Amino acid sequence: MHHRLARIPGTSYALAAGFASGAAISFTPFVGLHFILAAIFAWIIRGNILTSAMGTVVGNPWTFPVIWVATYETGSWLLGWEPKDNMWGGMMEAADHVTFGSLFVDPLKALEPIAPYFHSVFLPMLLGGIVLGAIAWGVVYWPIYKLVSEYKRKRFEKRMKALERKIATSGHSDLGEEGKTIW
Repeated sequence: MHHRLARIPGTSYALAAGFASGAAISFTPFVGLHFILAAIFAWIIRGNILTSAMGTVVGNPWTFPVIWVATYETGSWLLGWEPKDNMWGGMMEAADHVTFGSLFVDPLKALEPIAPYFHSVFLPMLLGGIVLGAIAWGVVYWPIYKLVSEYKRKRFEKRMKALERKIATSGHSDLGEEGKTIW
């Protein structure tokens, strides 16, 4: 992934900022909208939109349970609320009554069973997600920036050495005095 990421056209900042944007957005409770939100965030900060989509891989079926608990606990702590232990079971039970078809027929009525959880679950997760996402952005940005910068520098040096060898073995040079091109 490092090789592919580093070879995408763009500056080291744009590639790293895009990837970090995707990672940060993965901490928000807007599951299903992460690609779109990451692209918007990357566009706003002049990051690479393609790498923002790659960065959303931070949020996946293995990491989401940890992310959701961490964002909920952090948000509850920031709000000064005591996290509820049985909250997840009650929310999942309420969500079982919401069907995909009912969302099209009458969305407001379909969402009624989970409406009480907006204040007690979604709000802490959103606040915690923003804080942990900001931390994740910084934690992801710097290593990616350093890796991409180093890769691009080494690649440039390798290409320059190859060009120098080609010029040296060709027997003549298209370069005149002081390295200026003759033609």
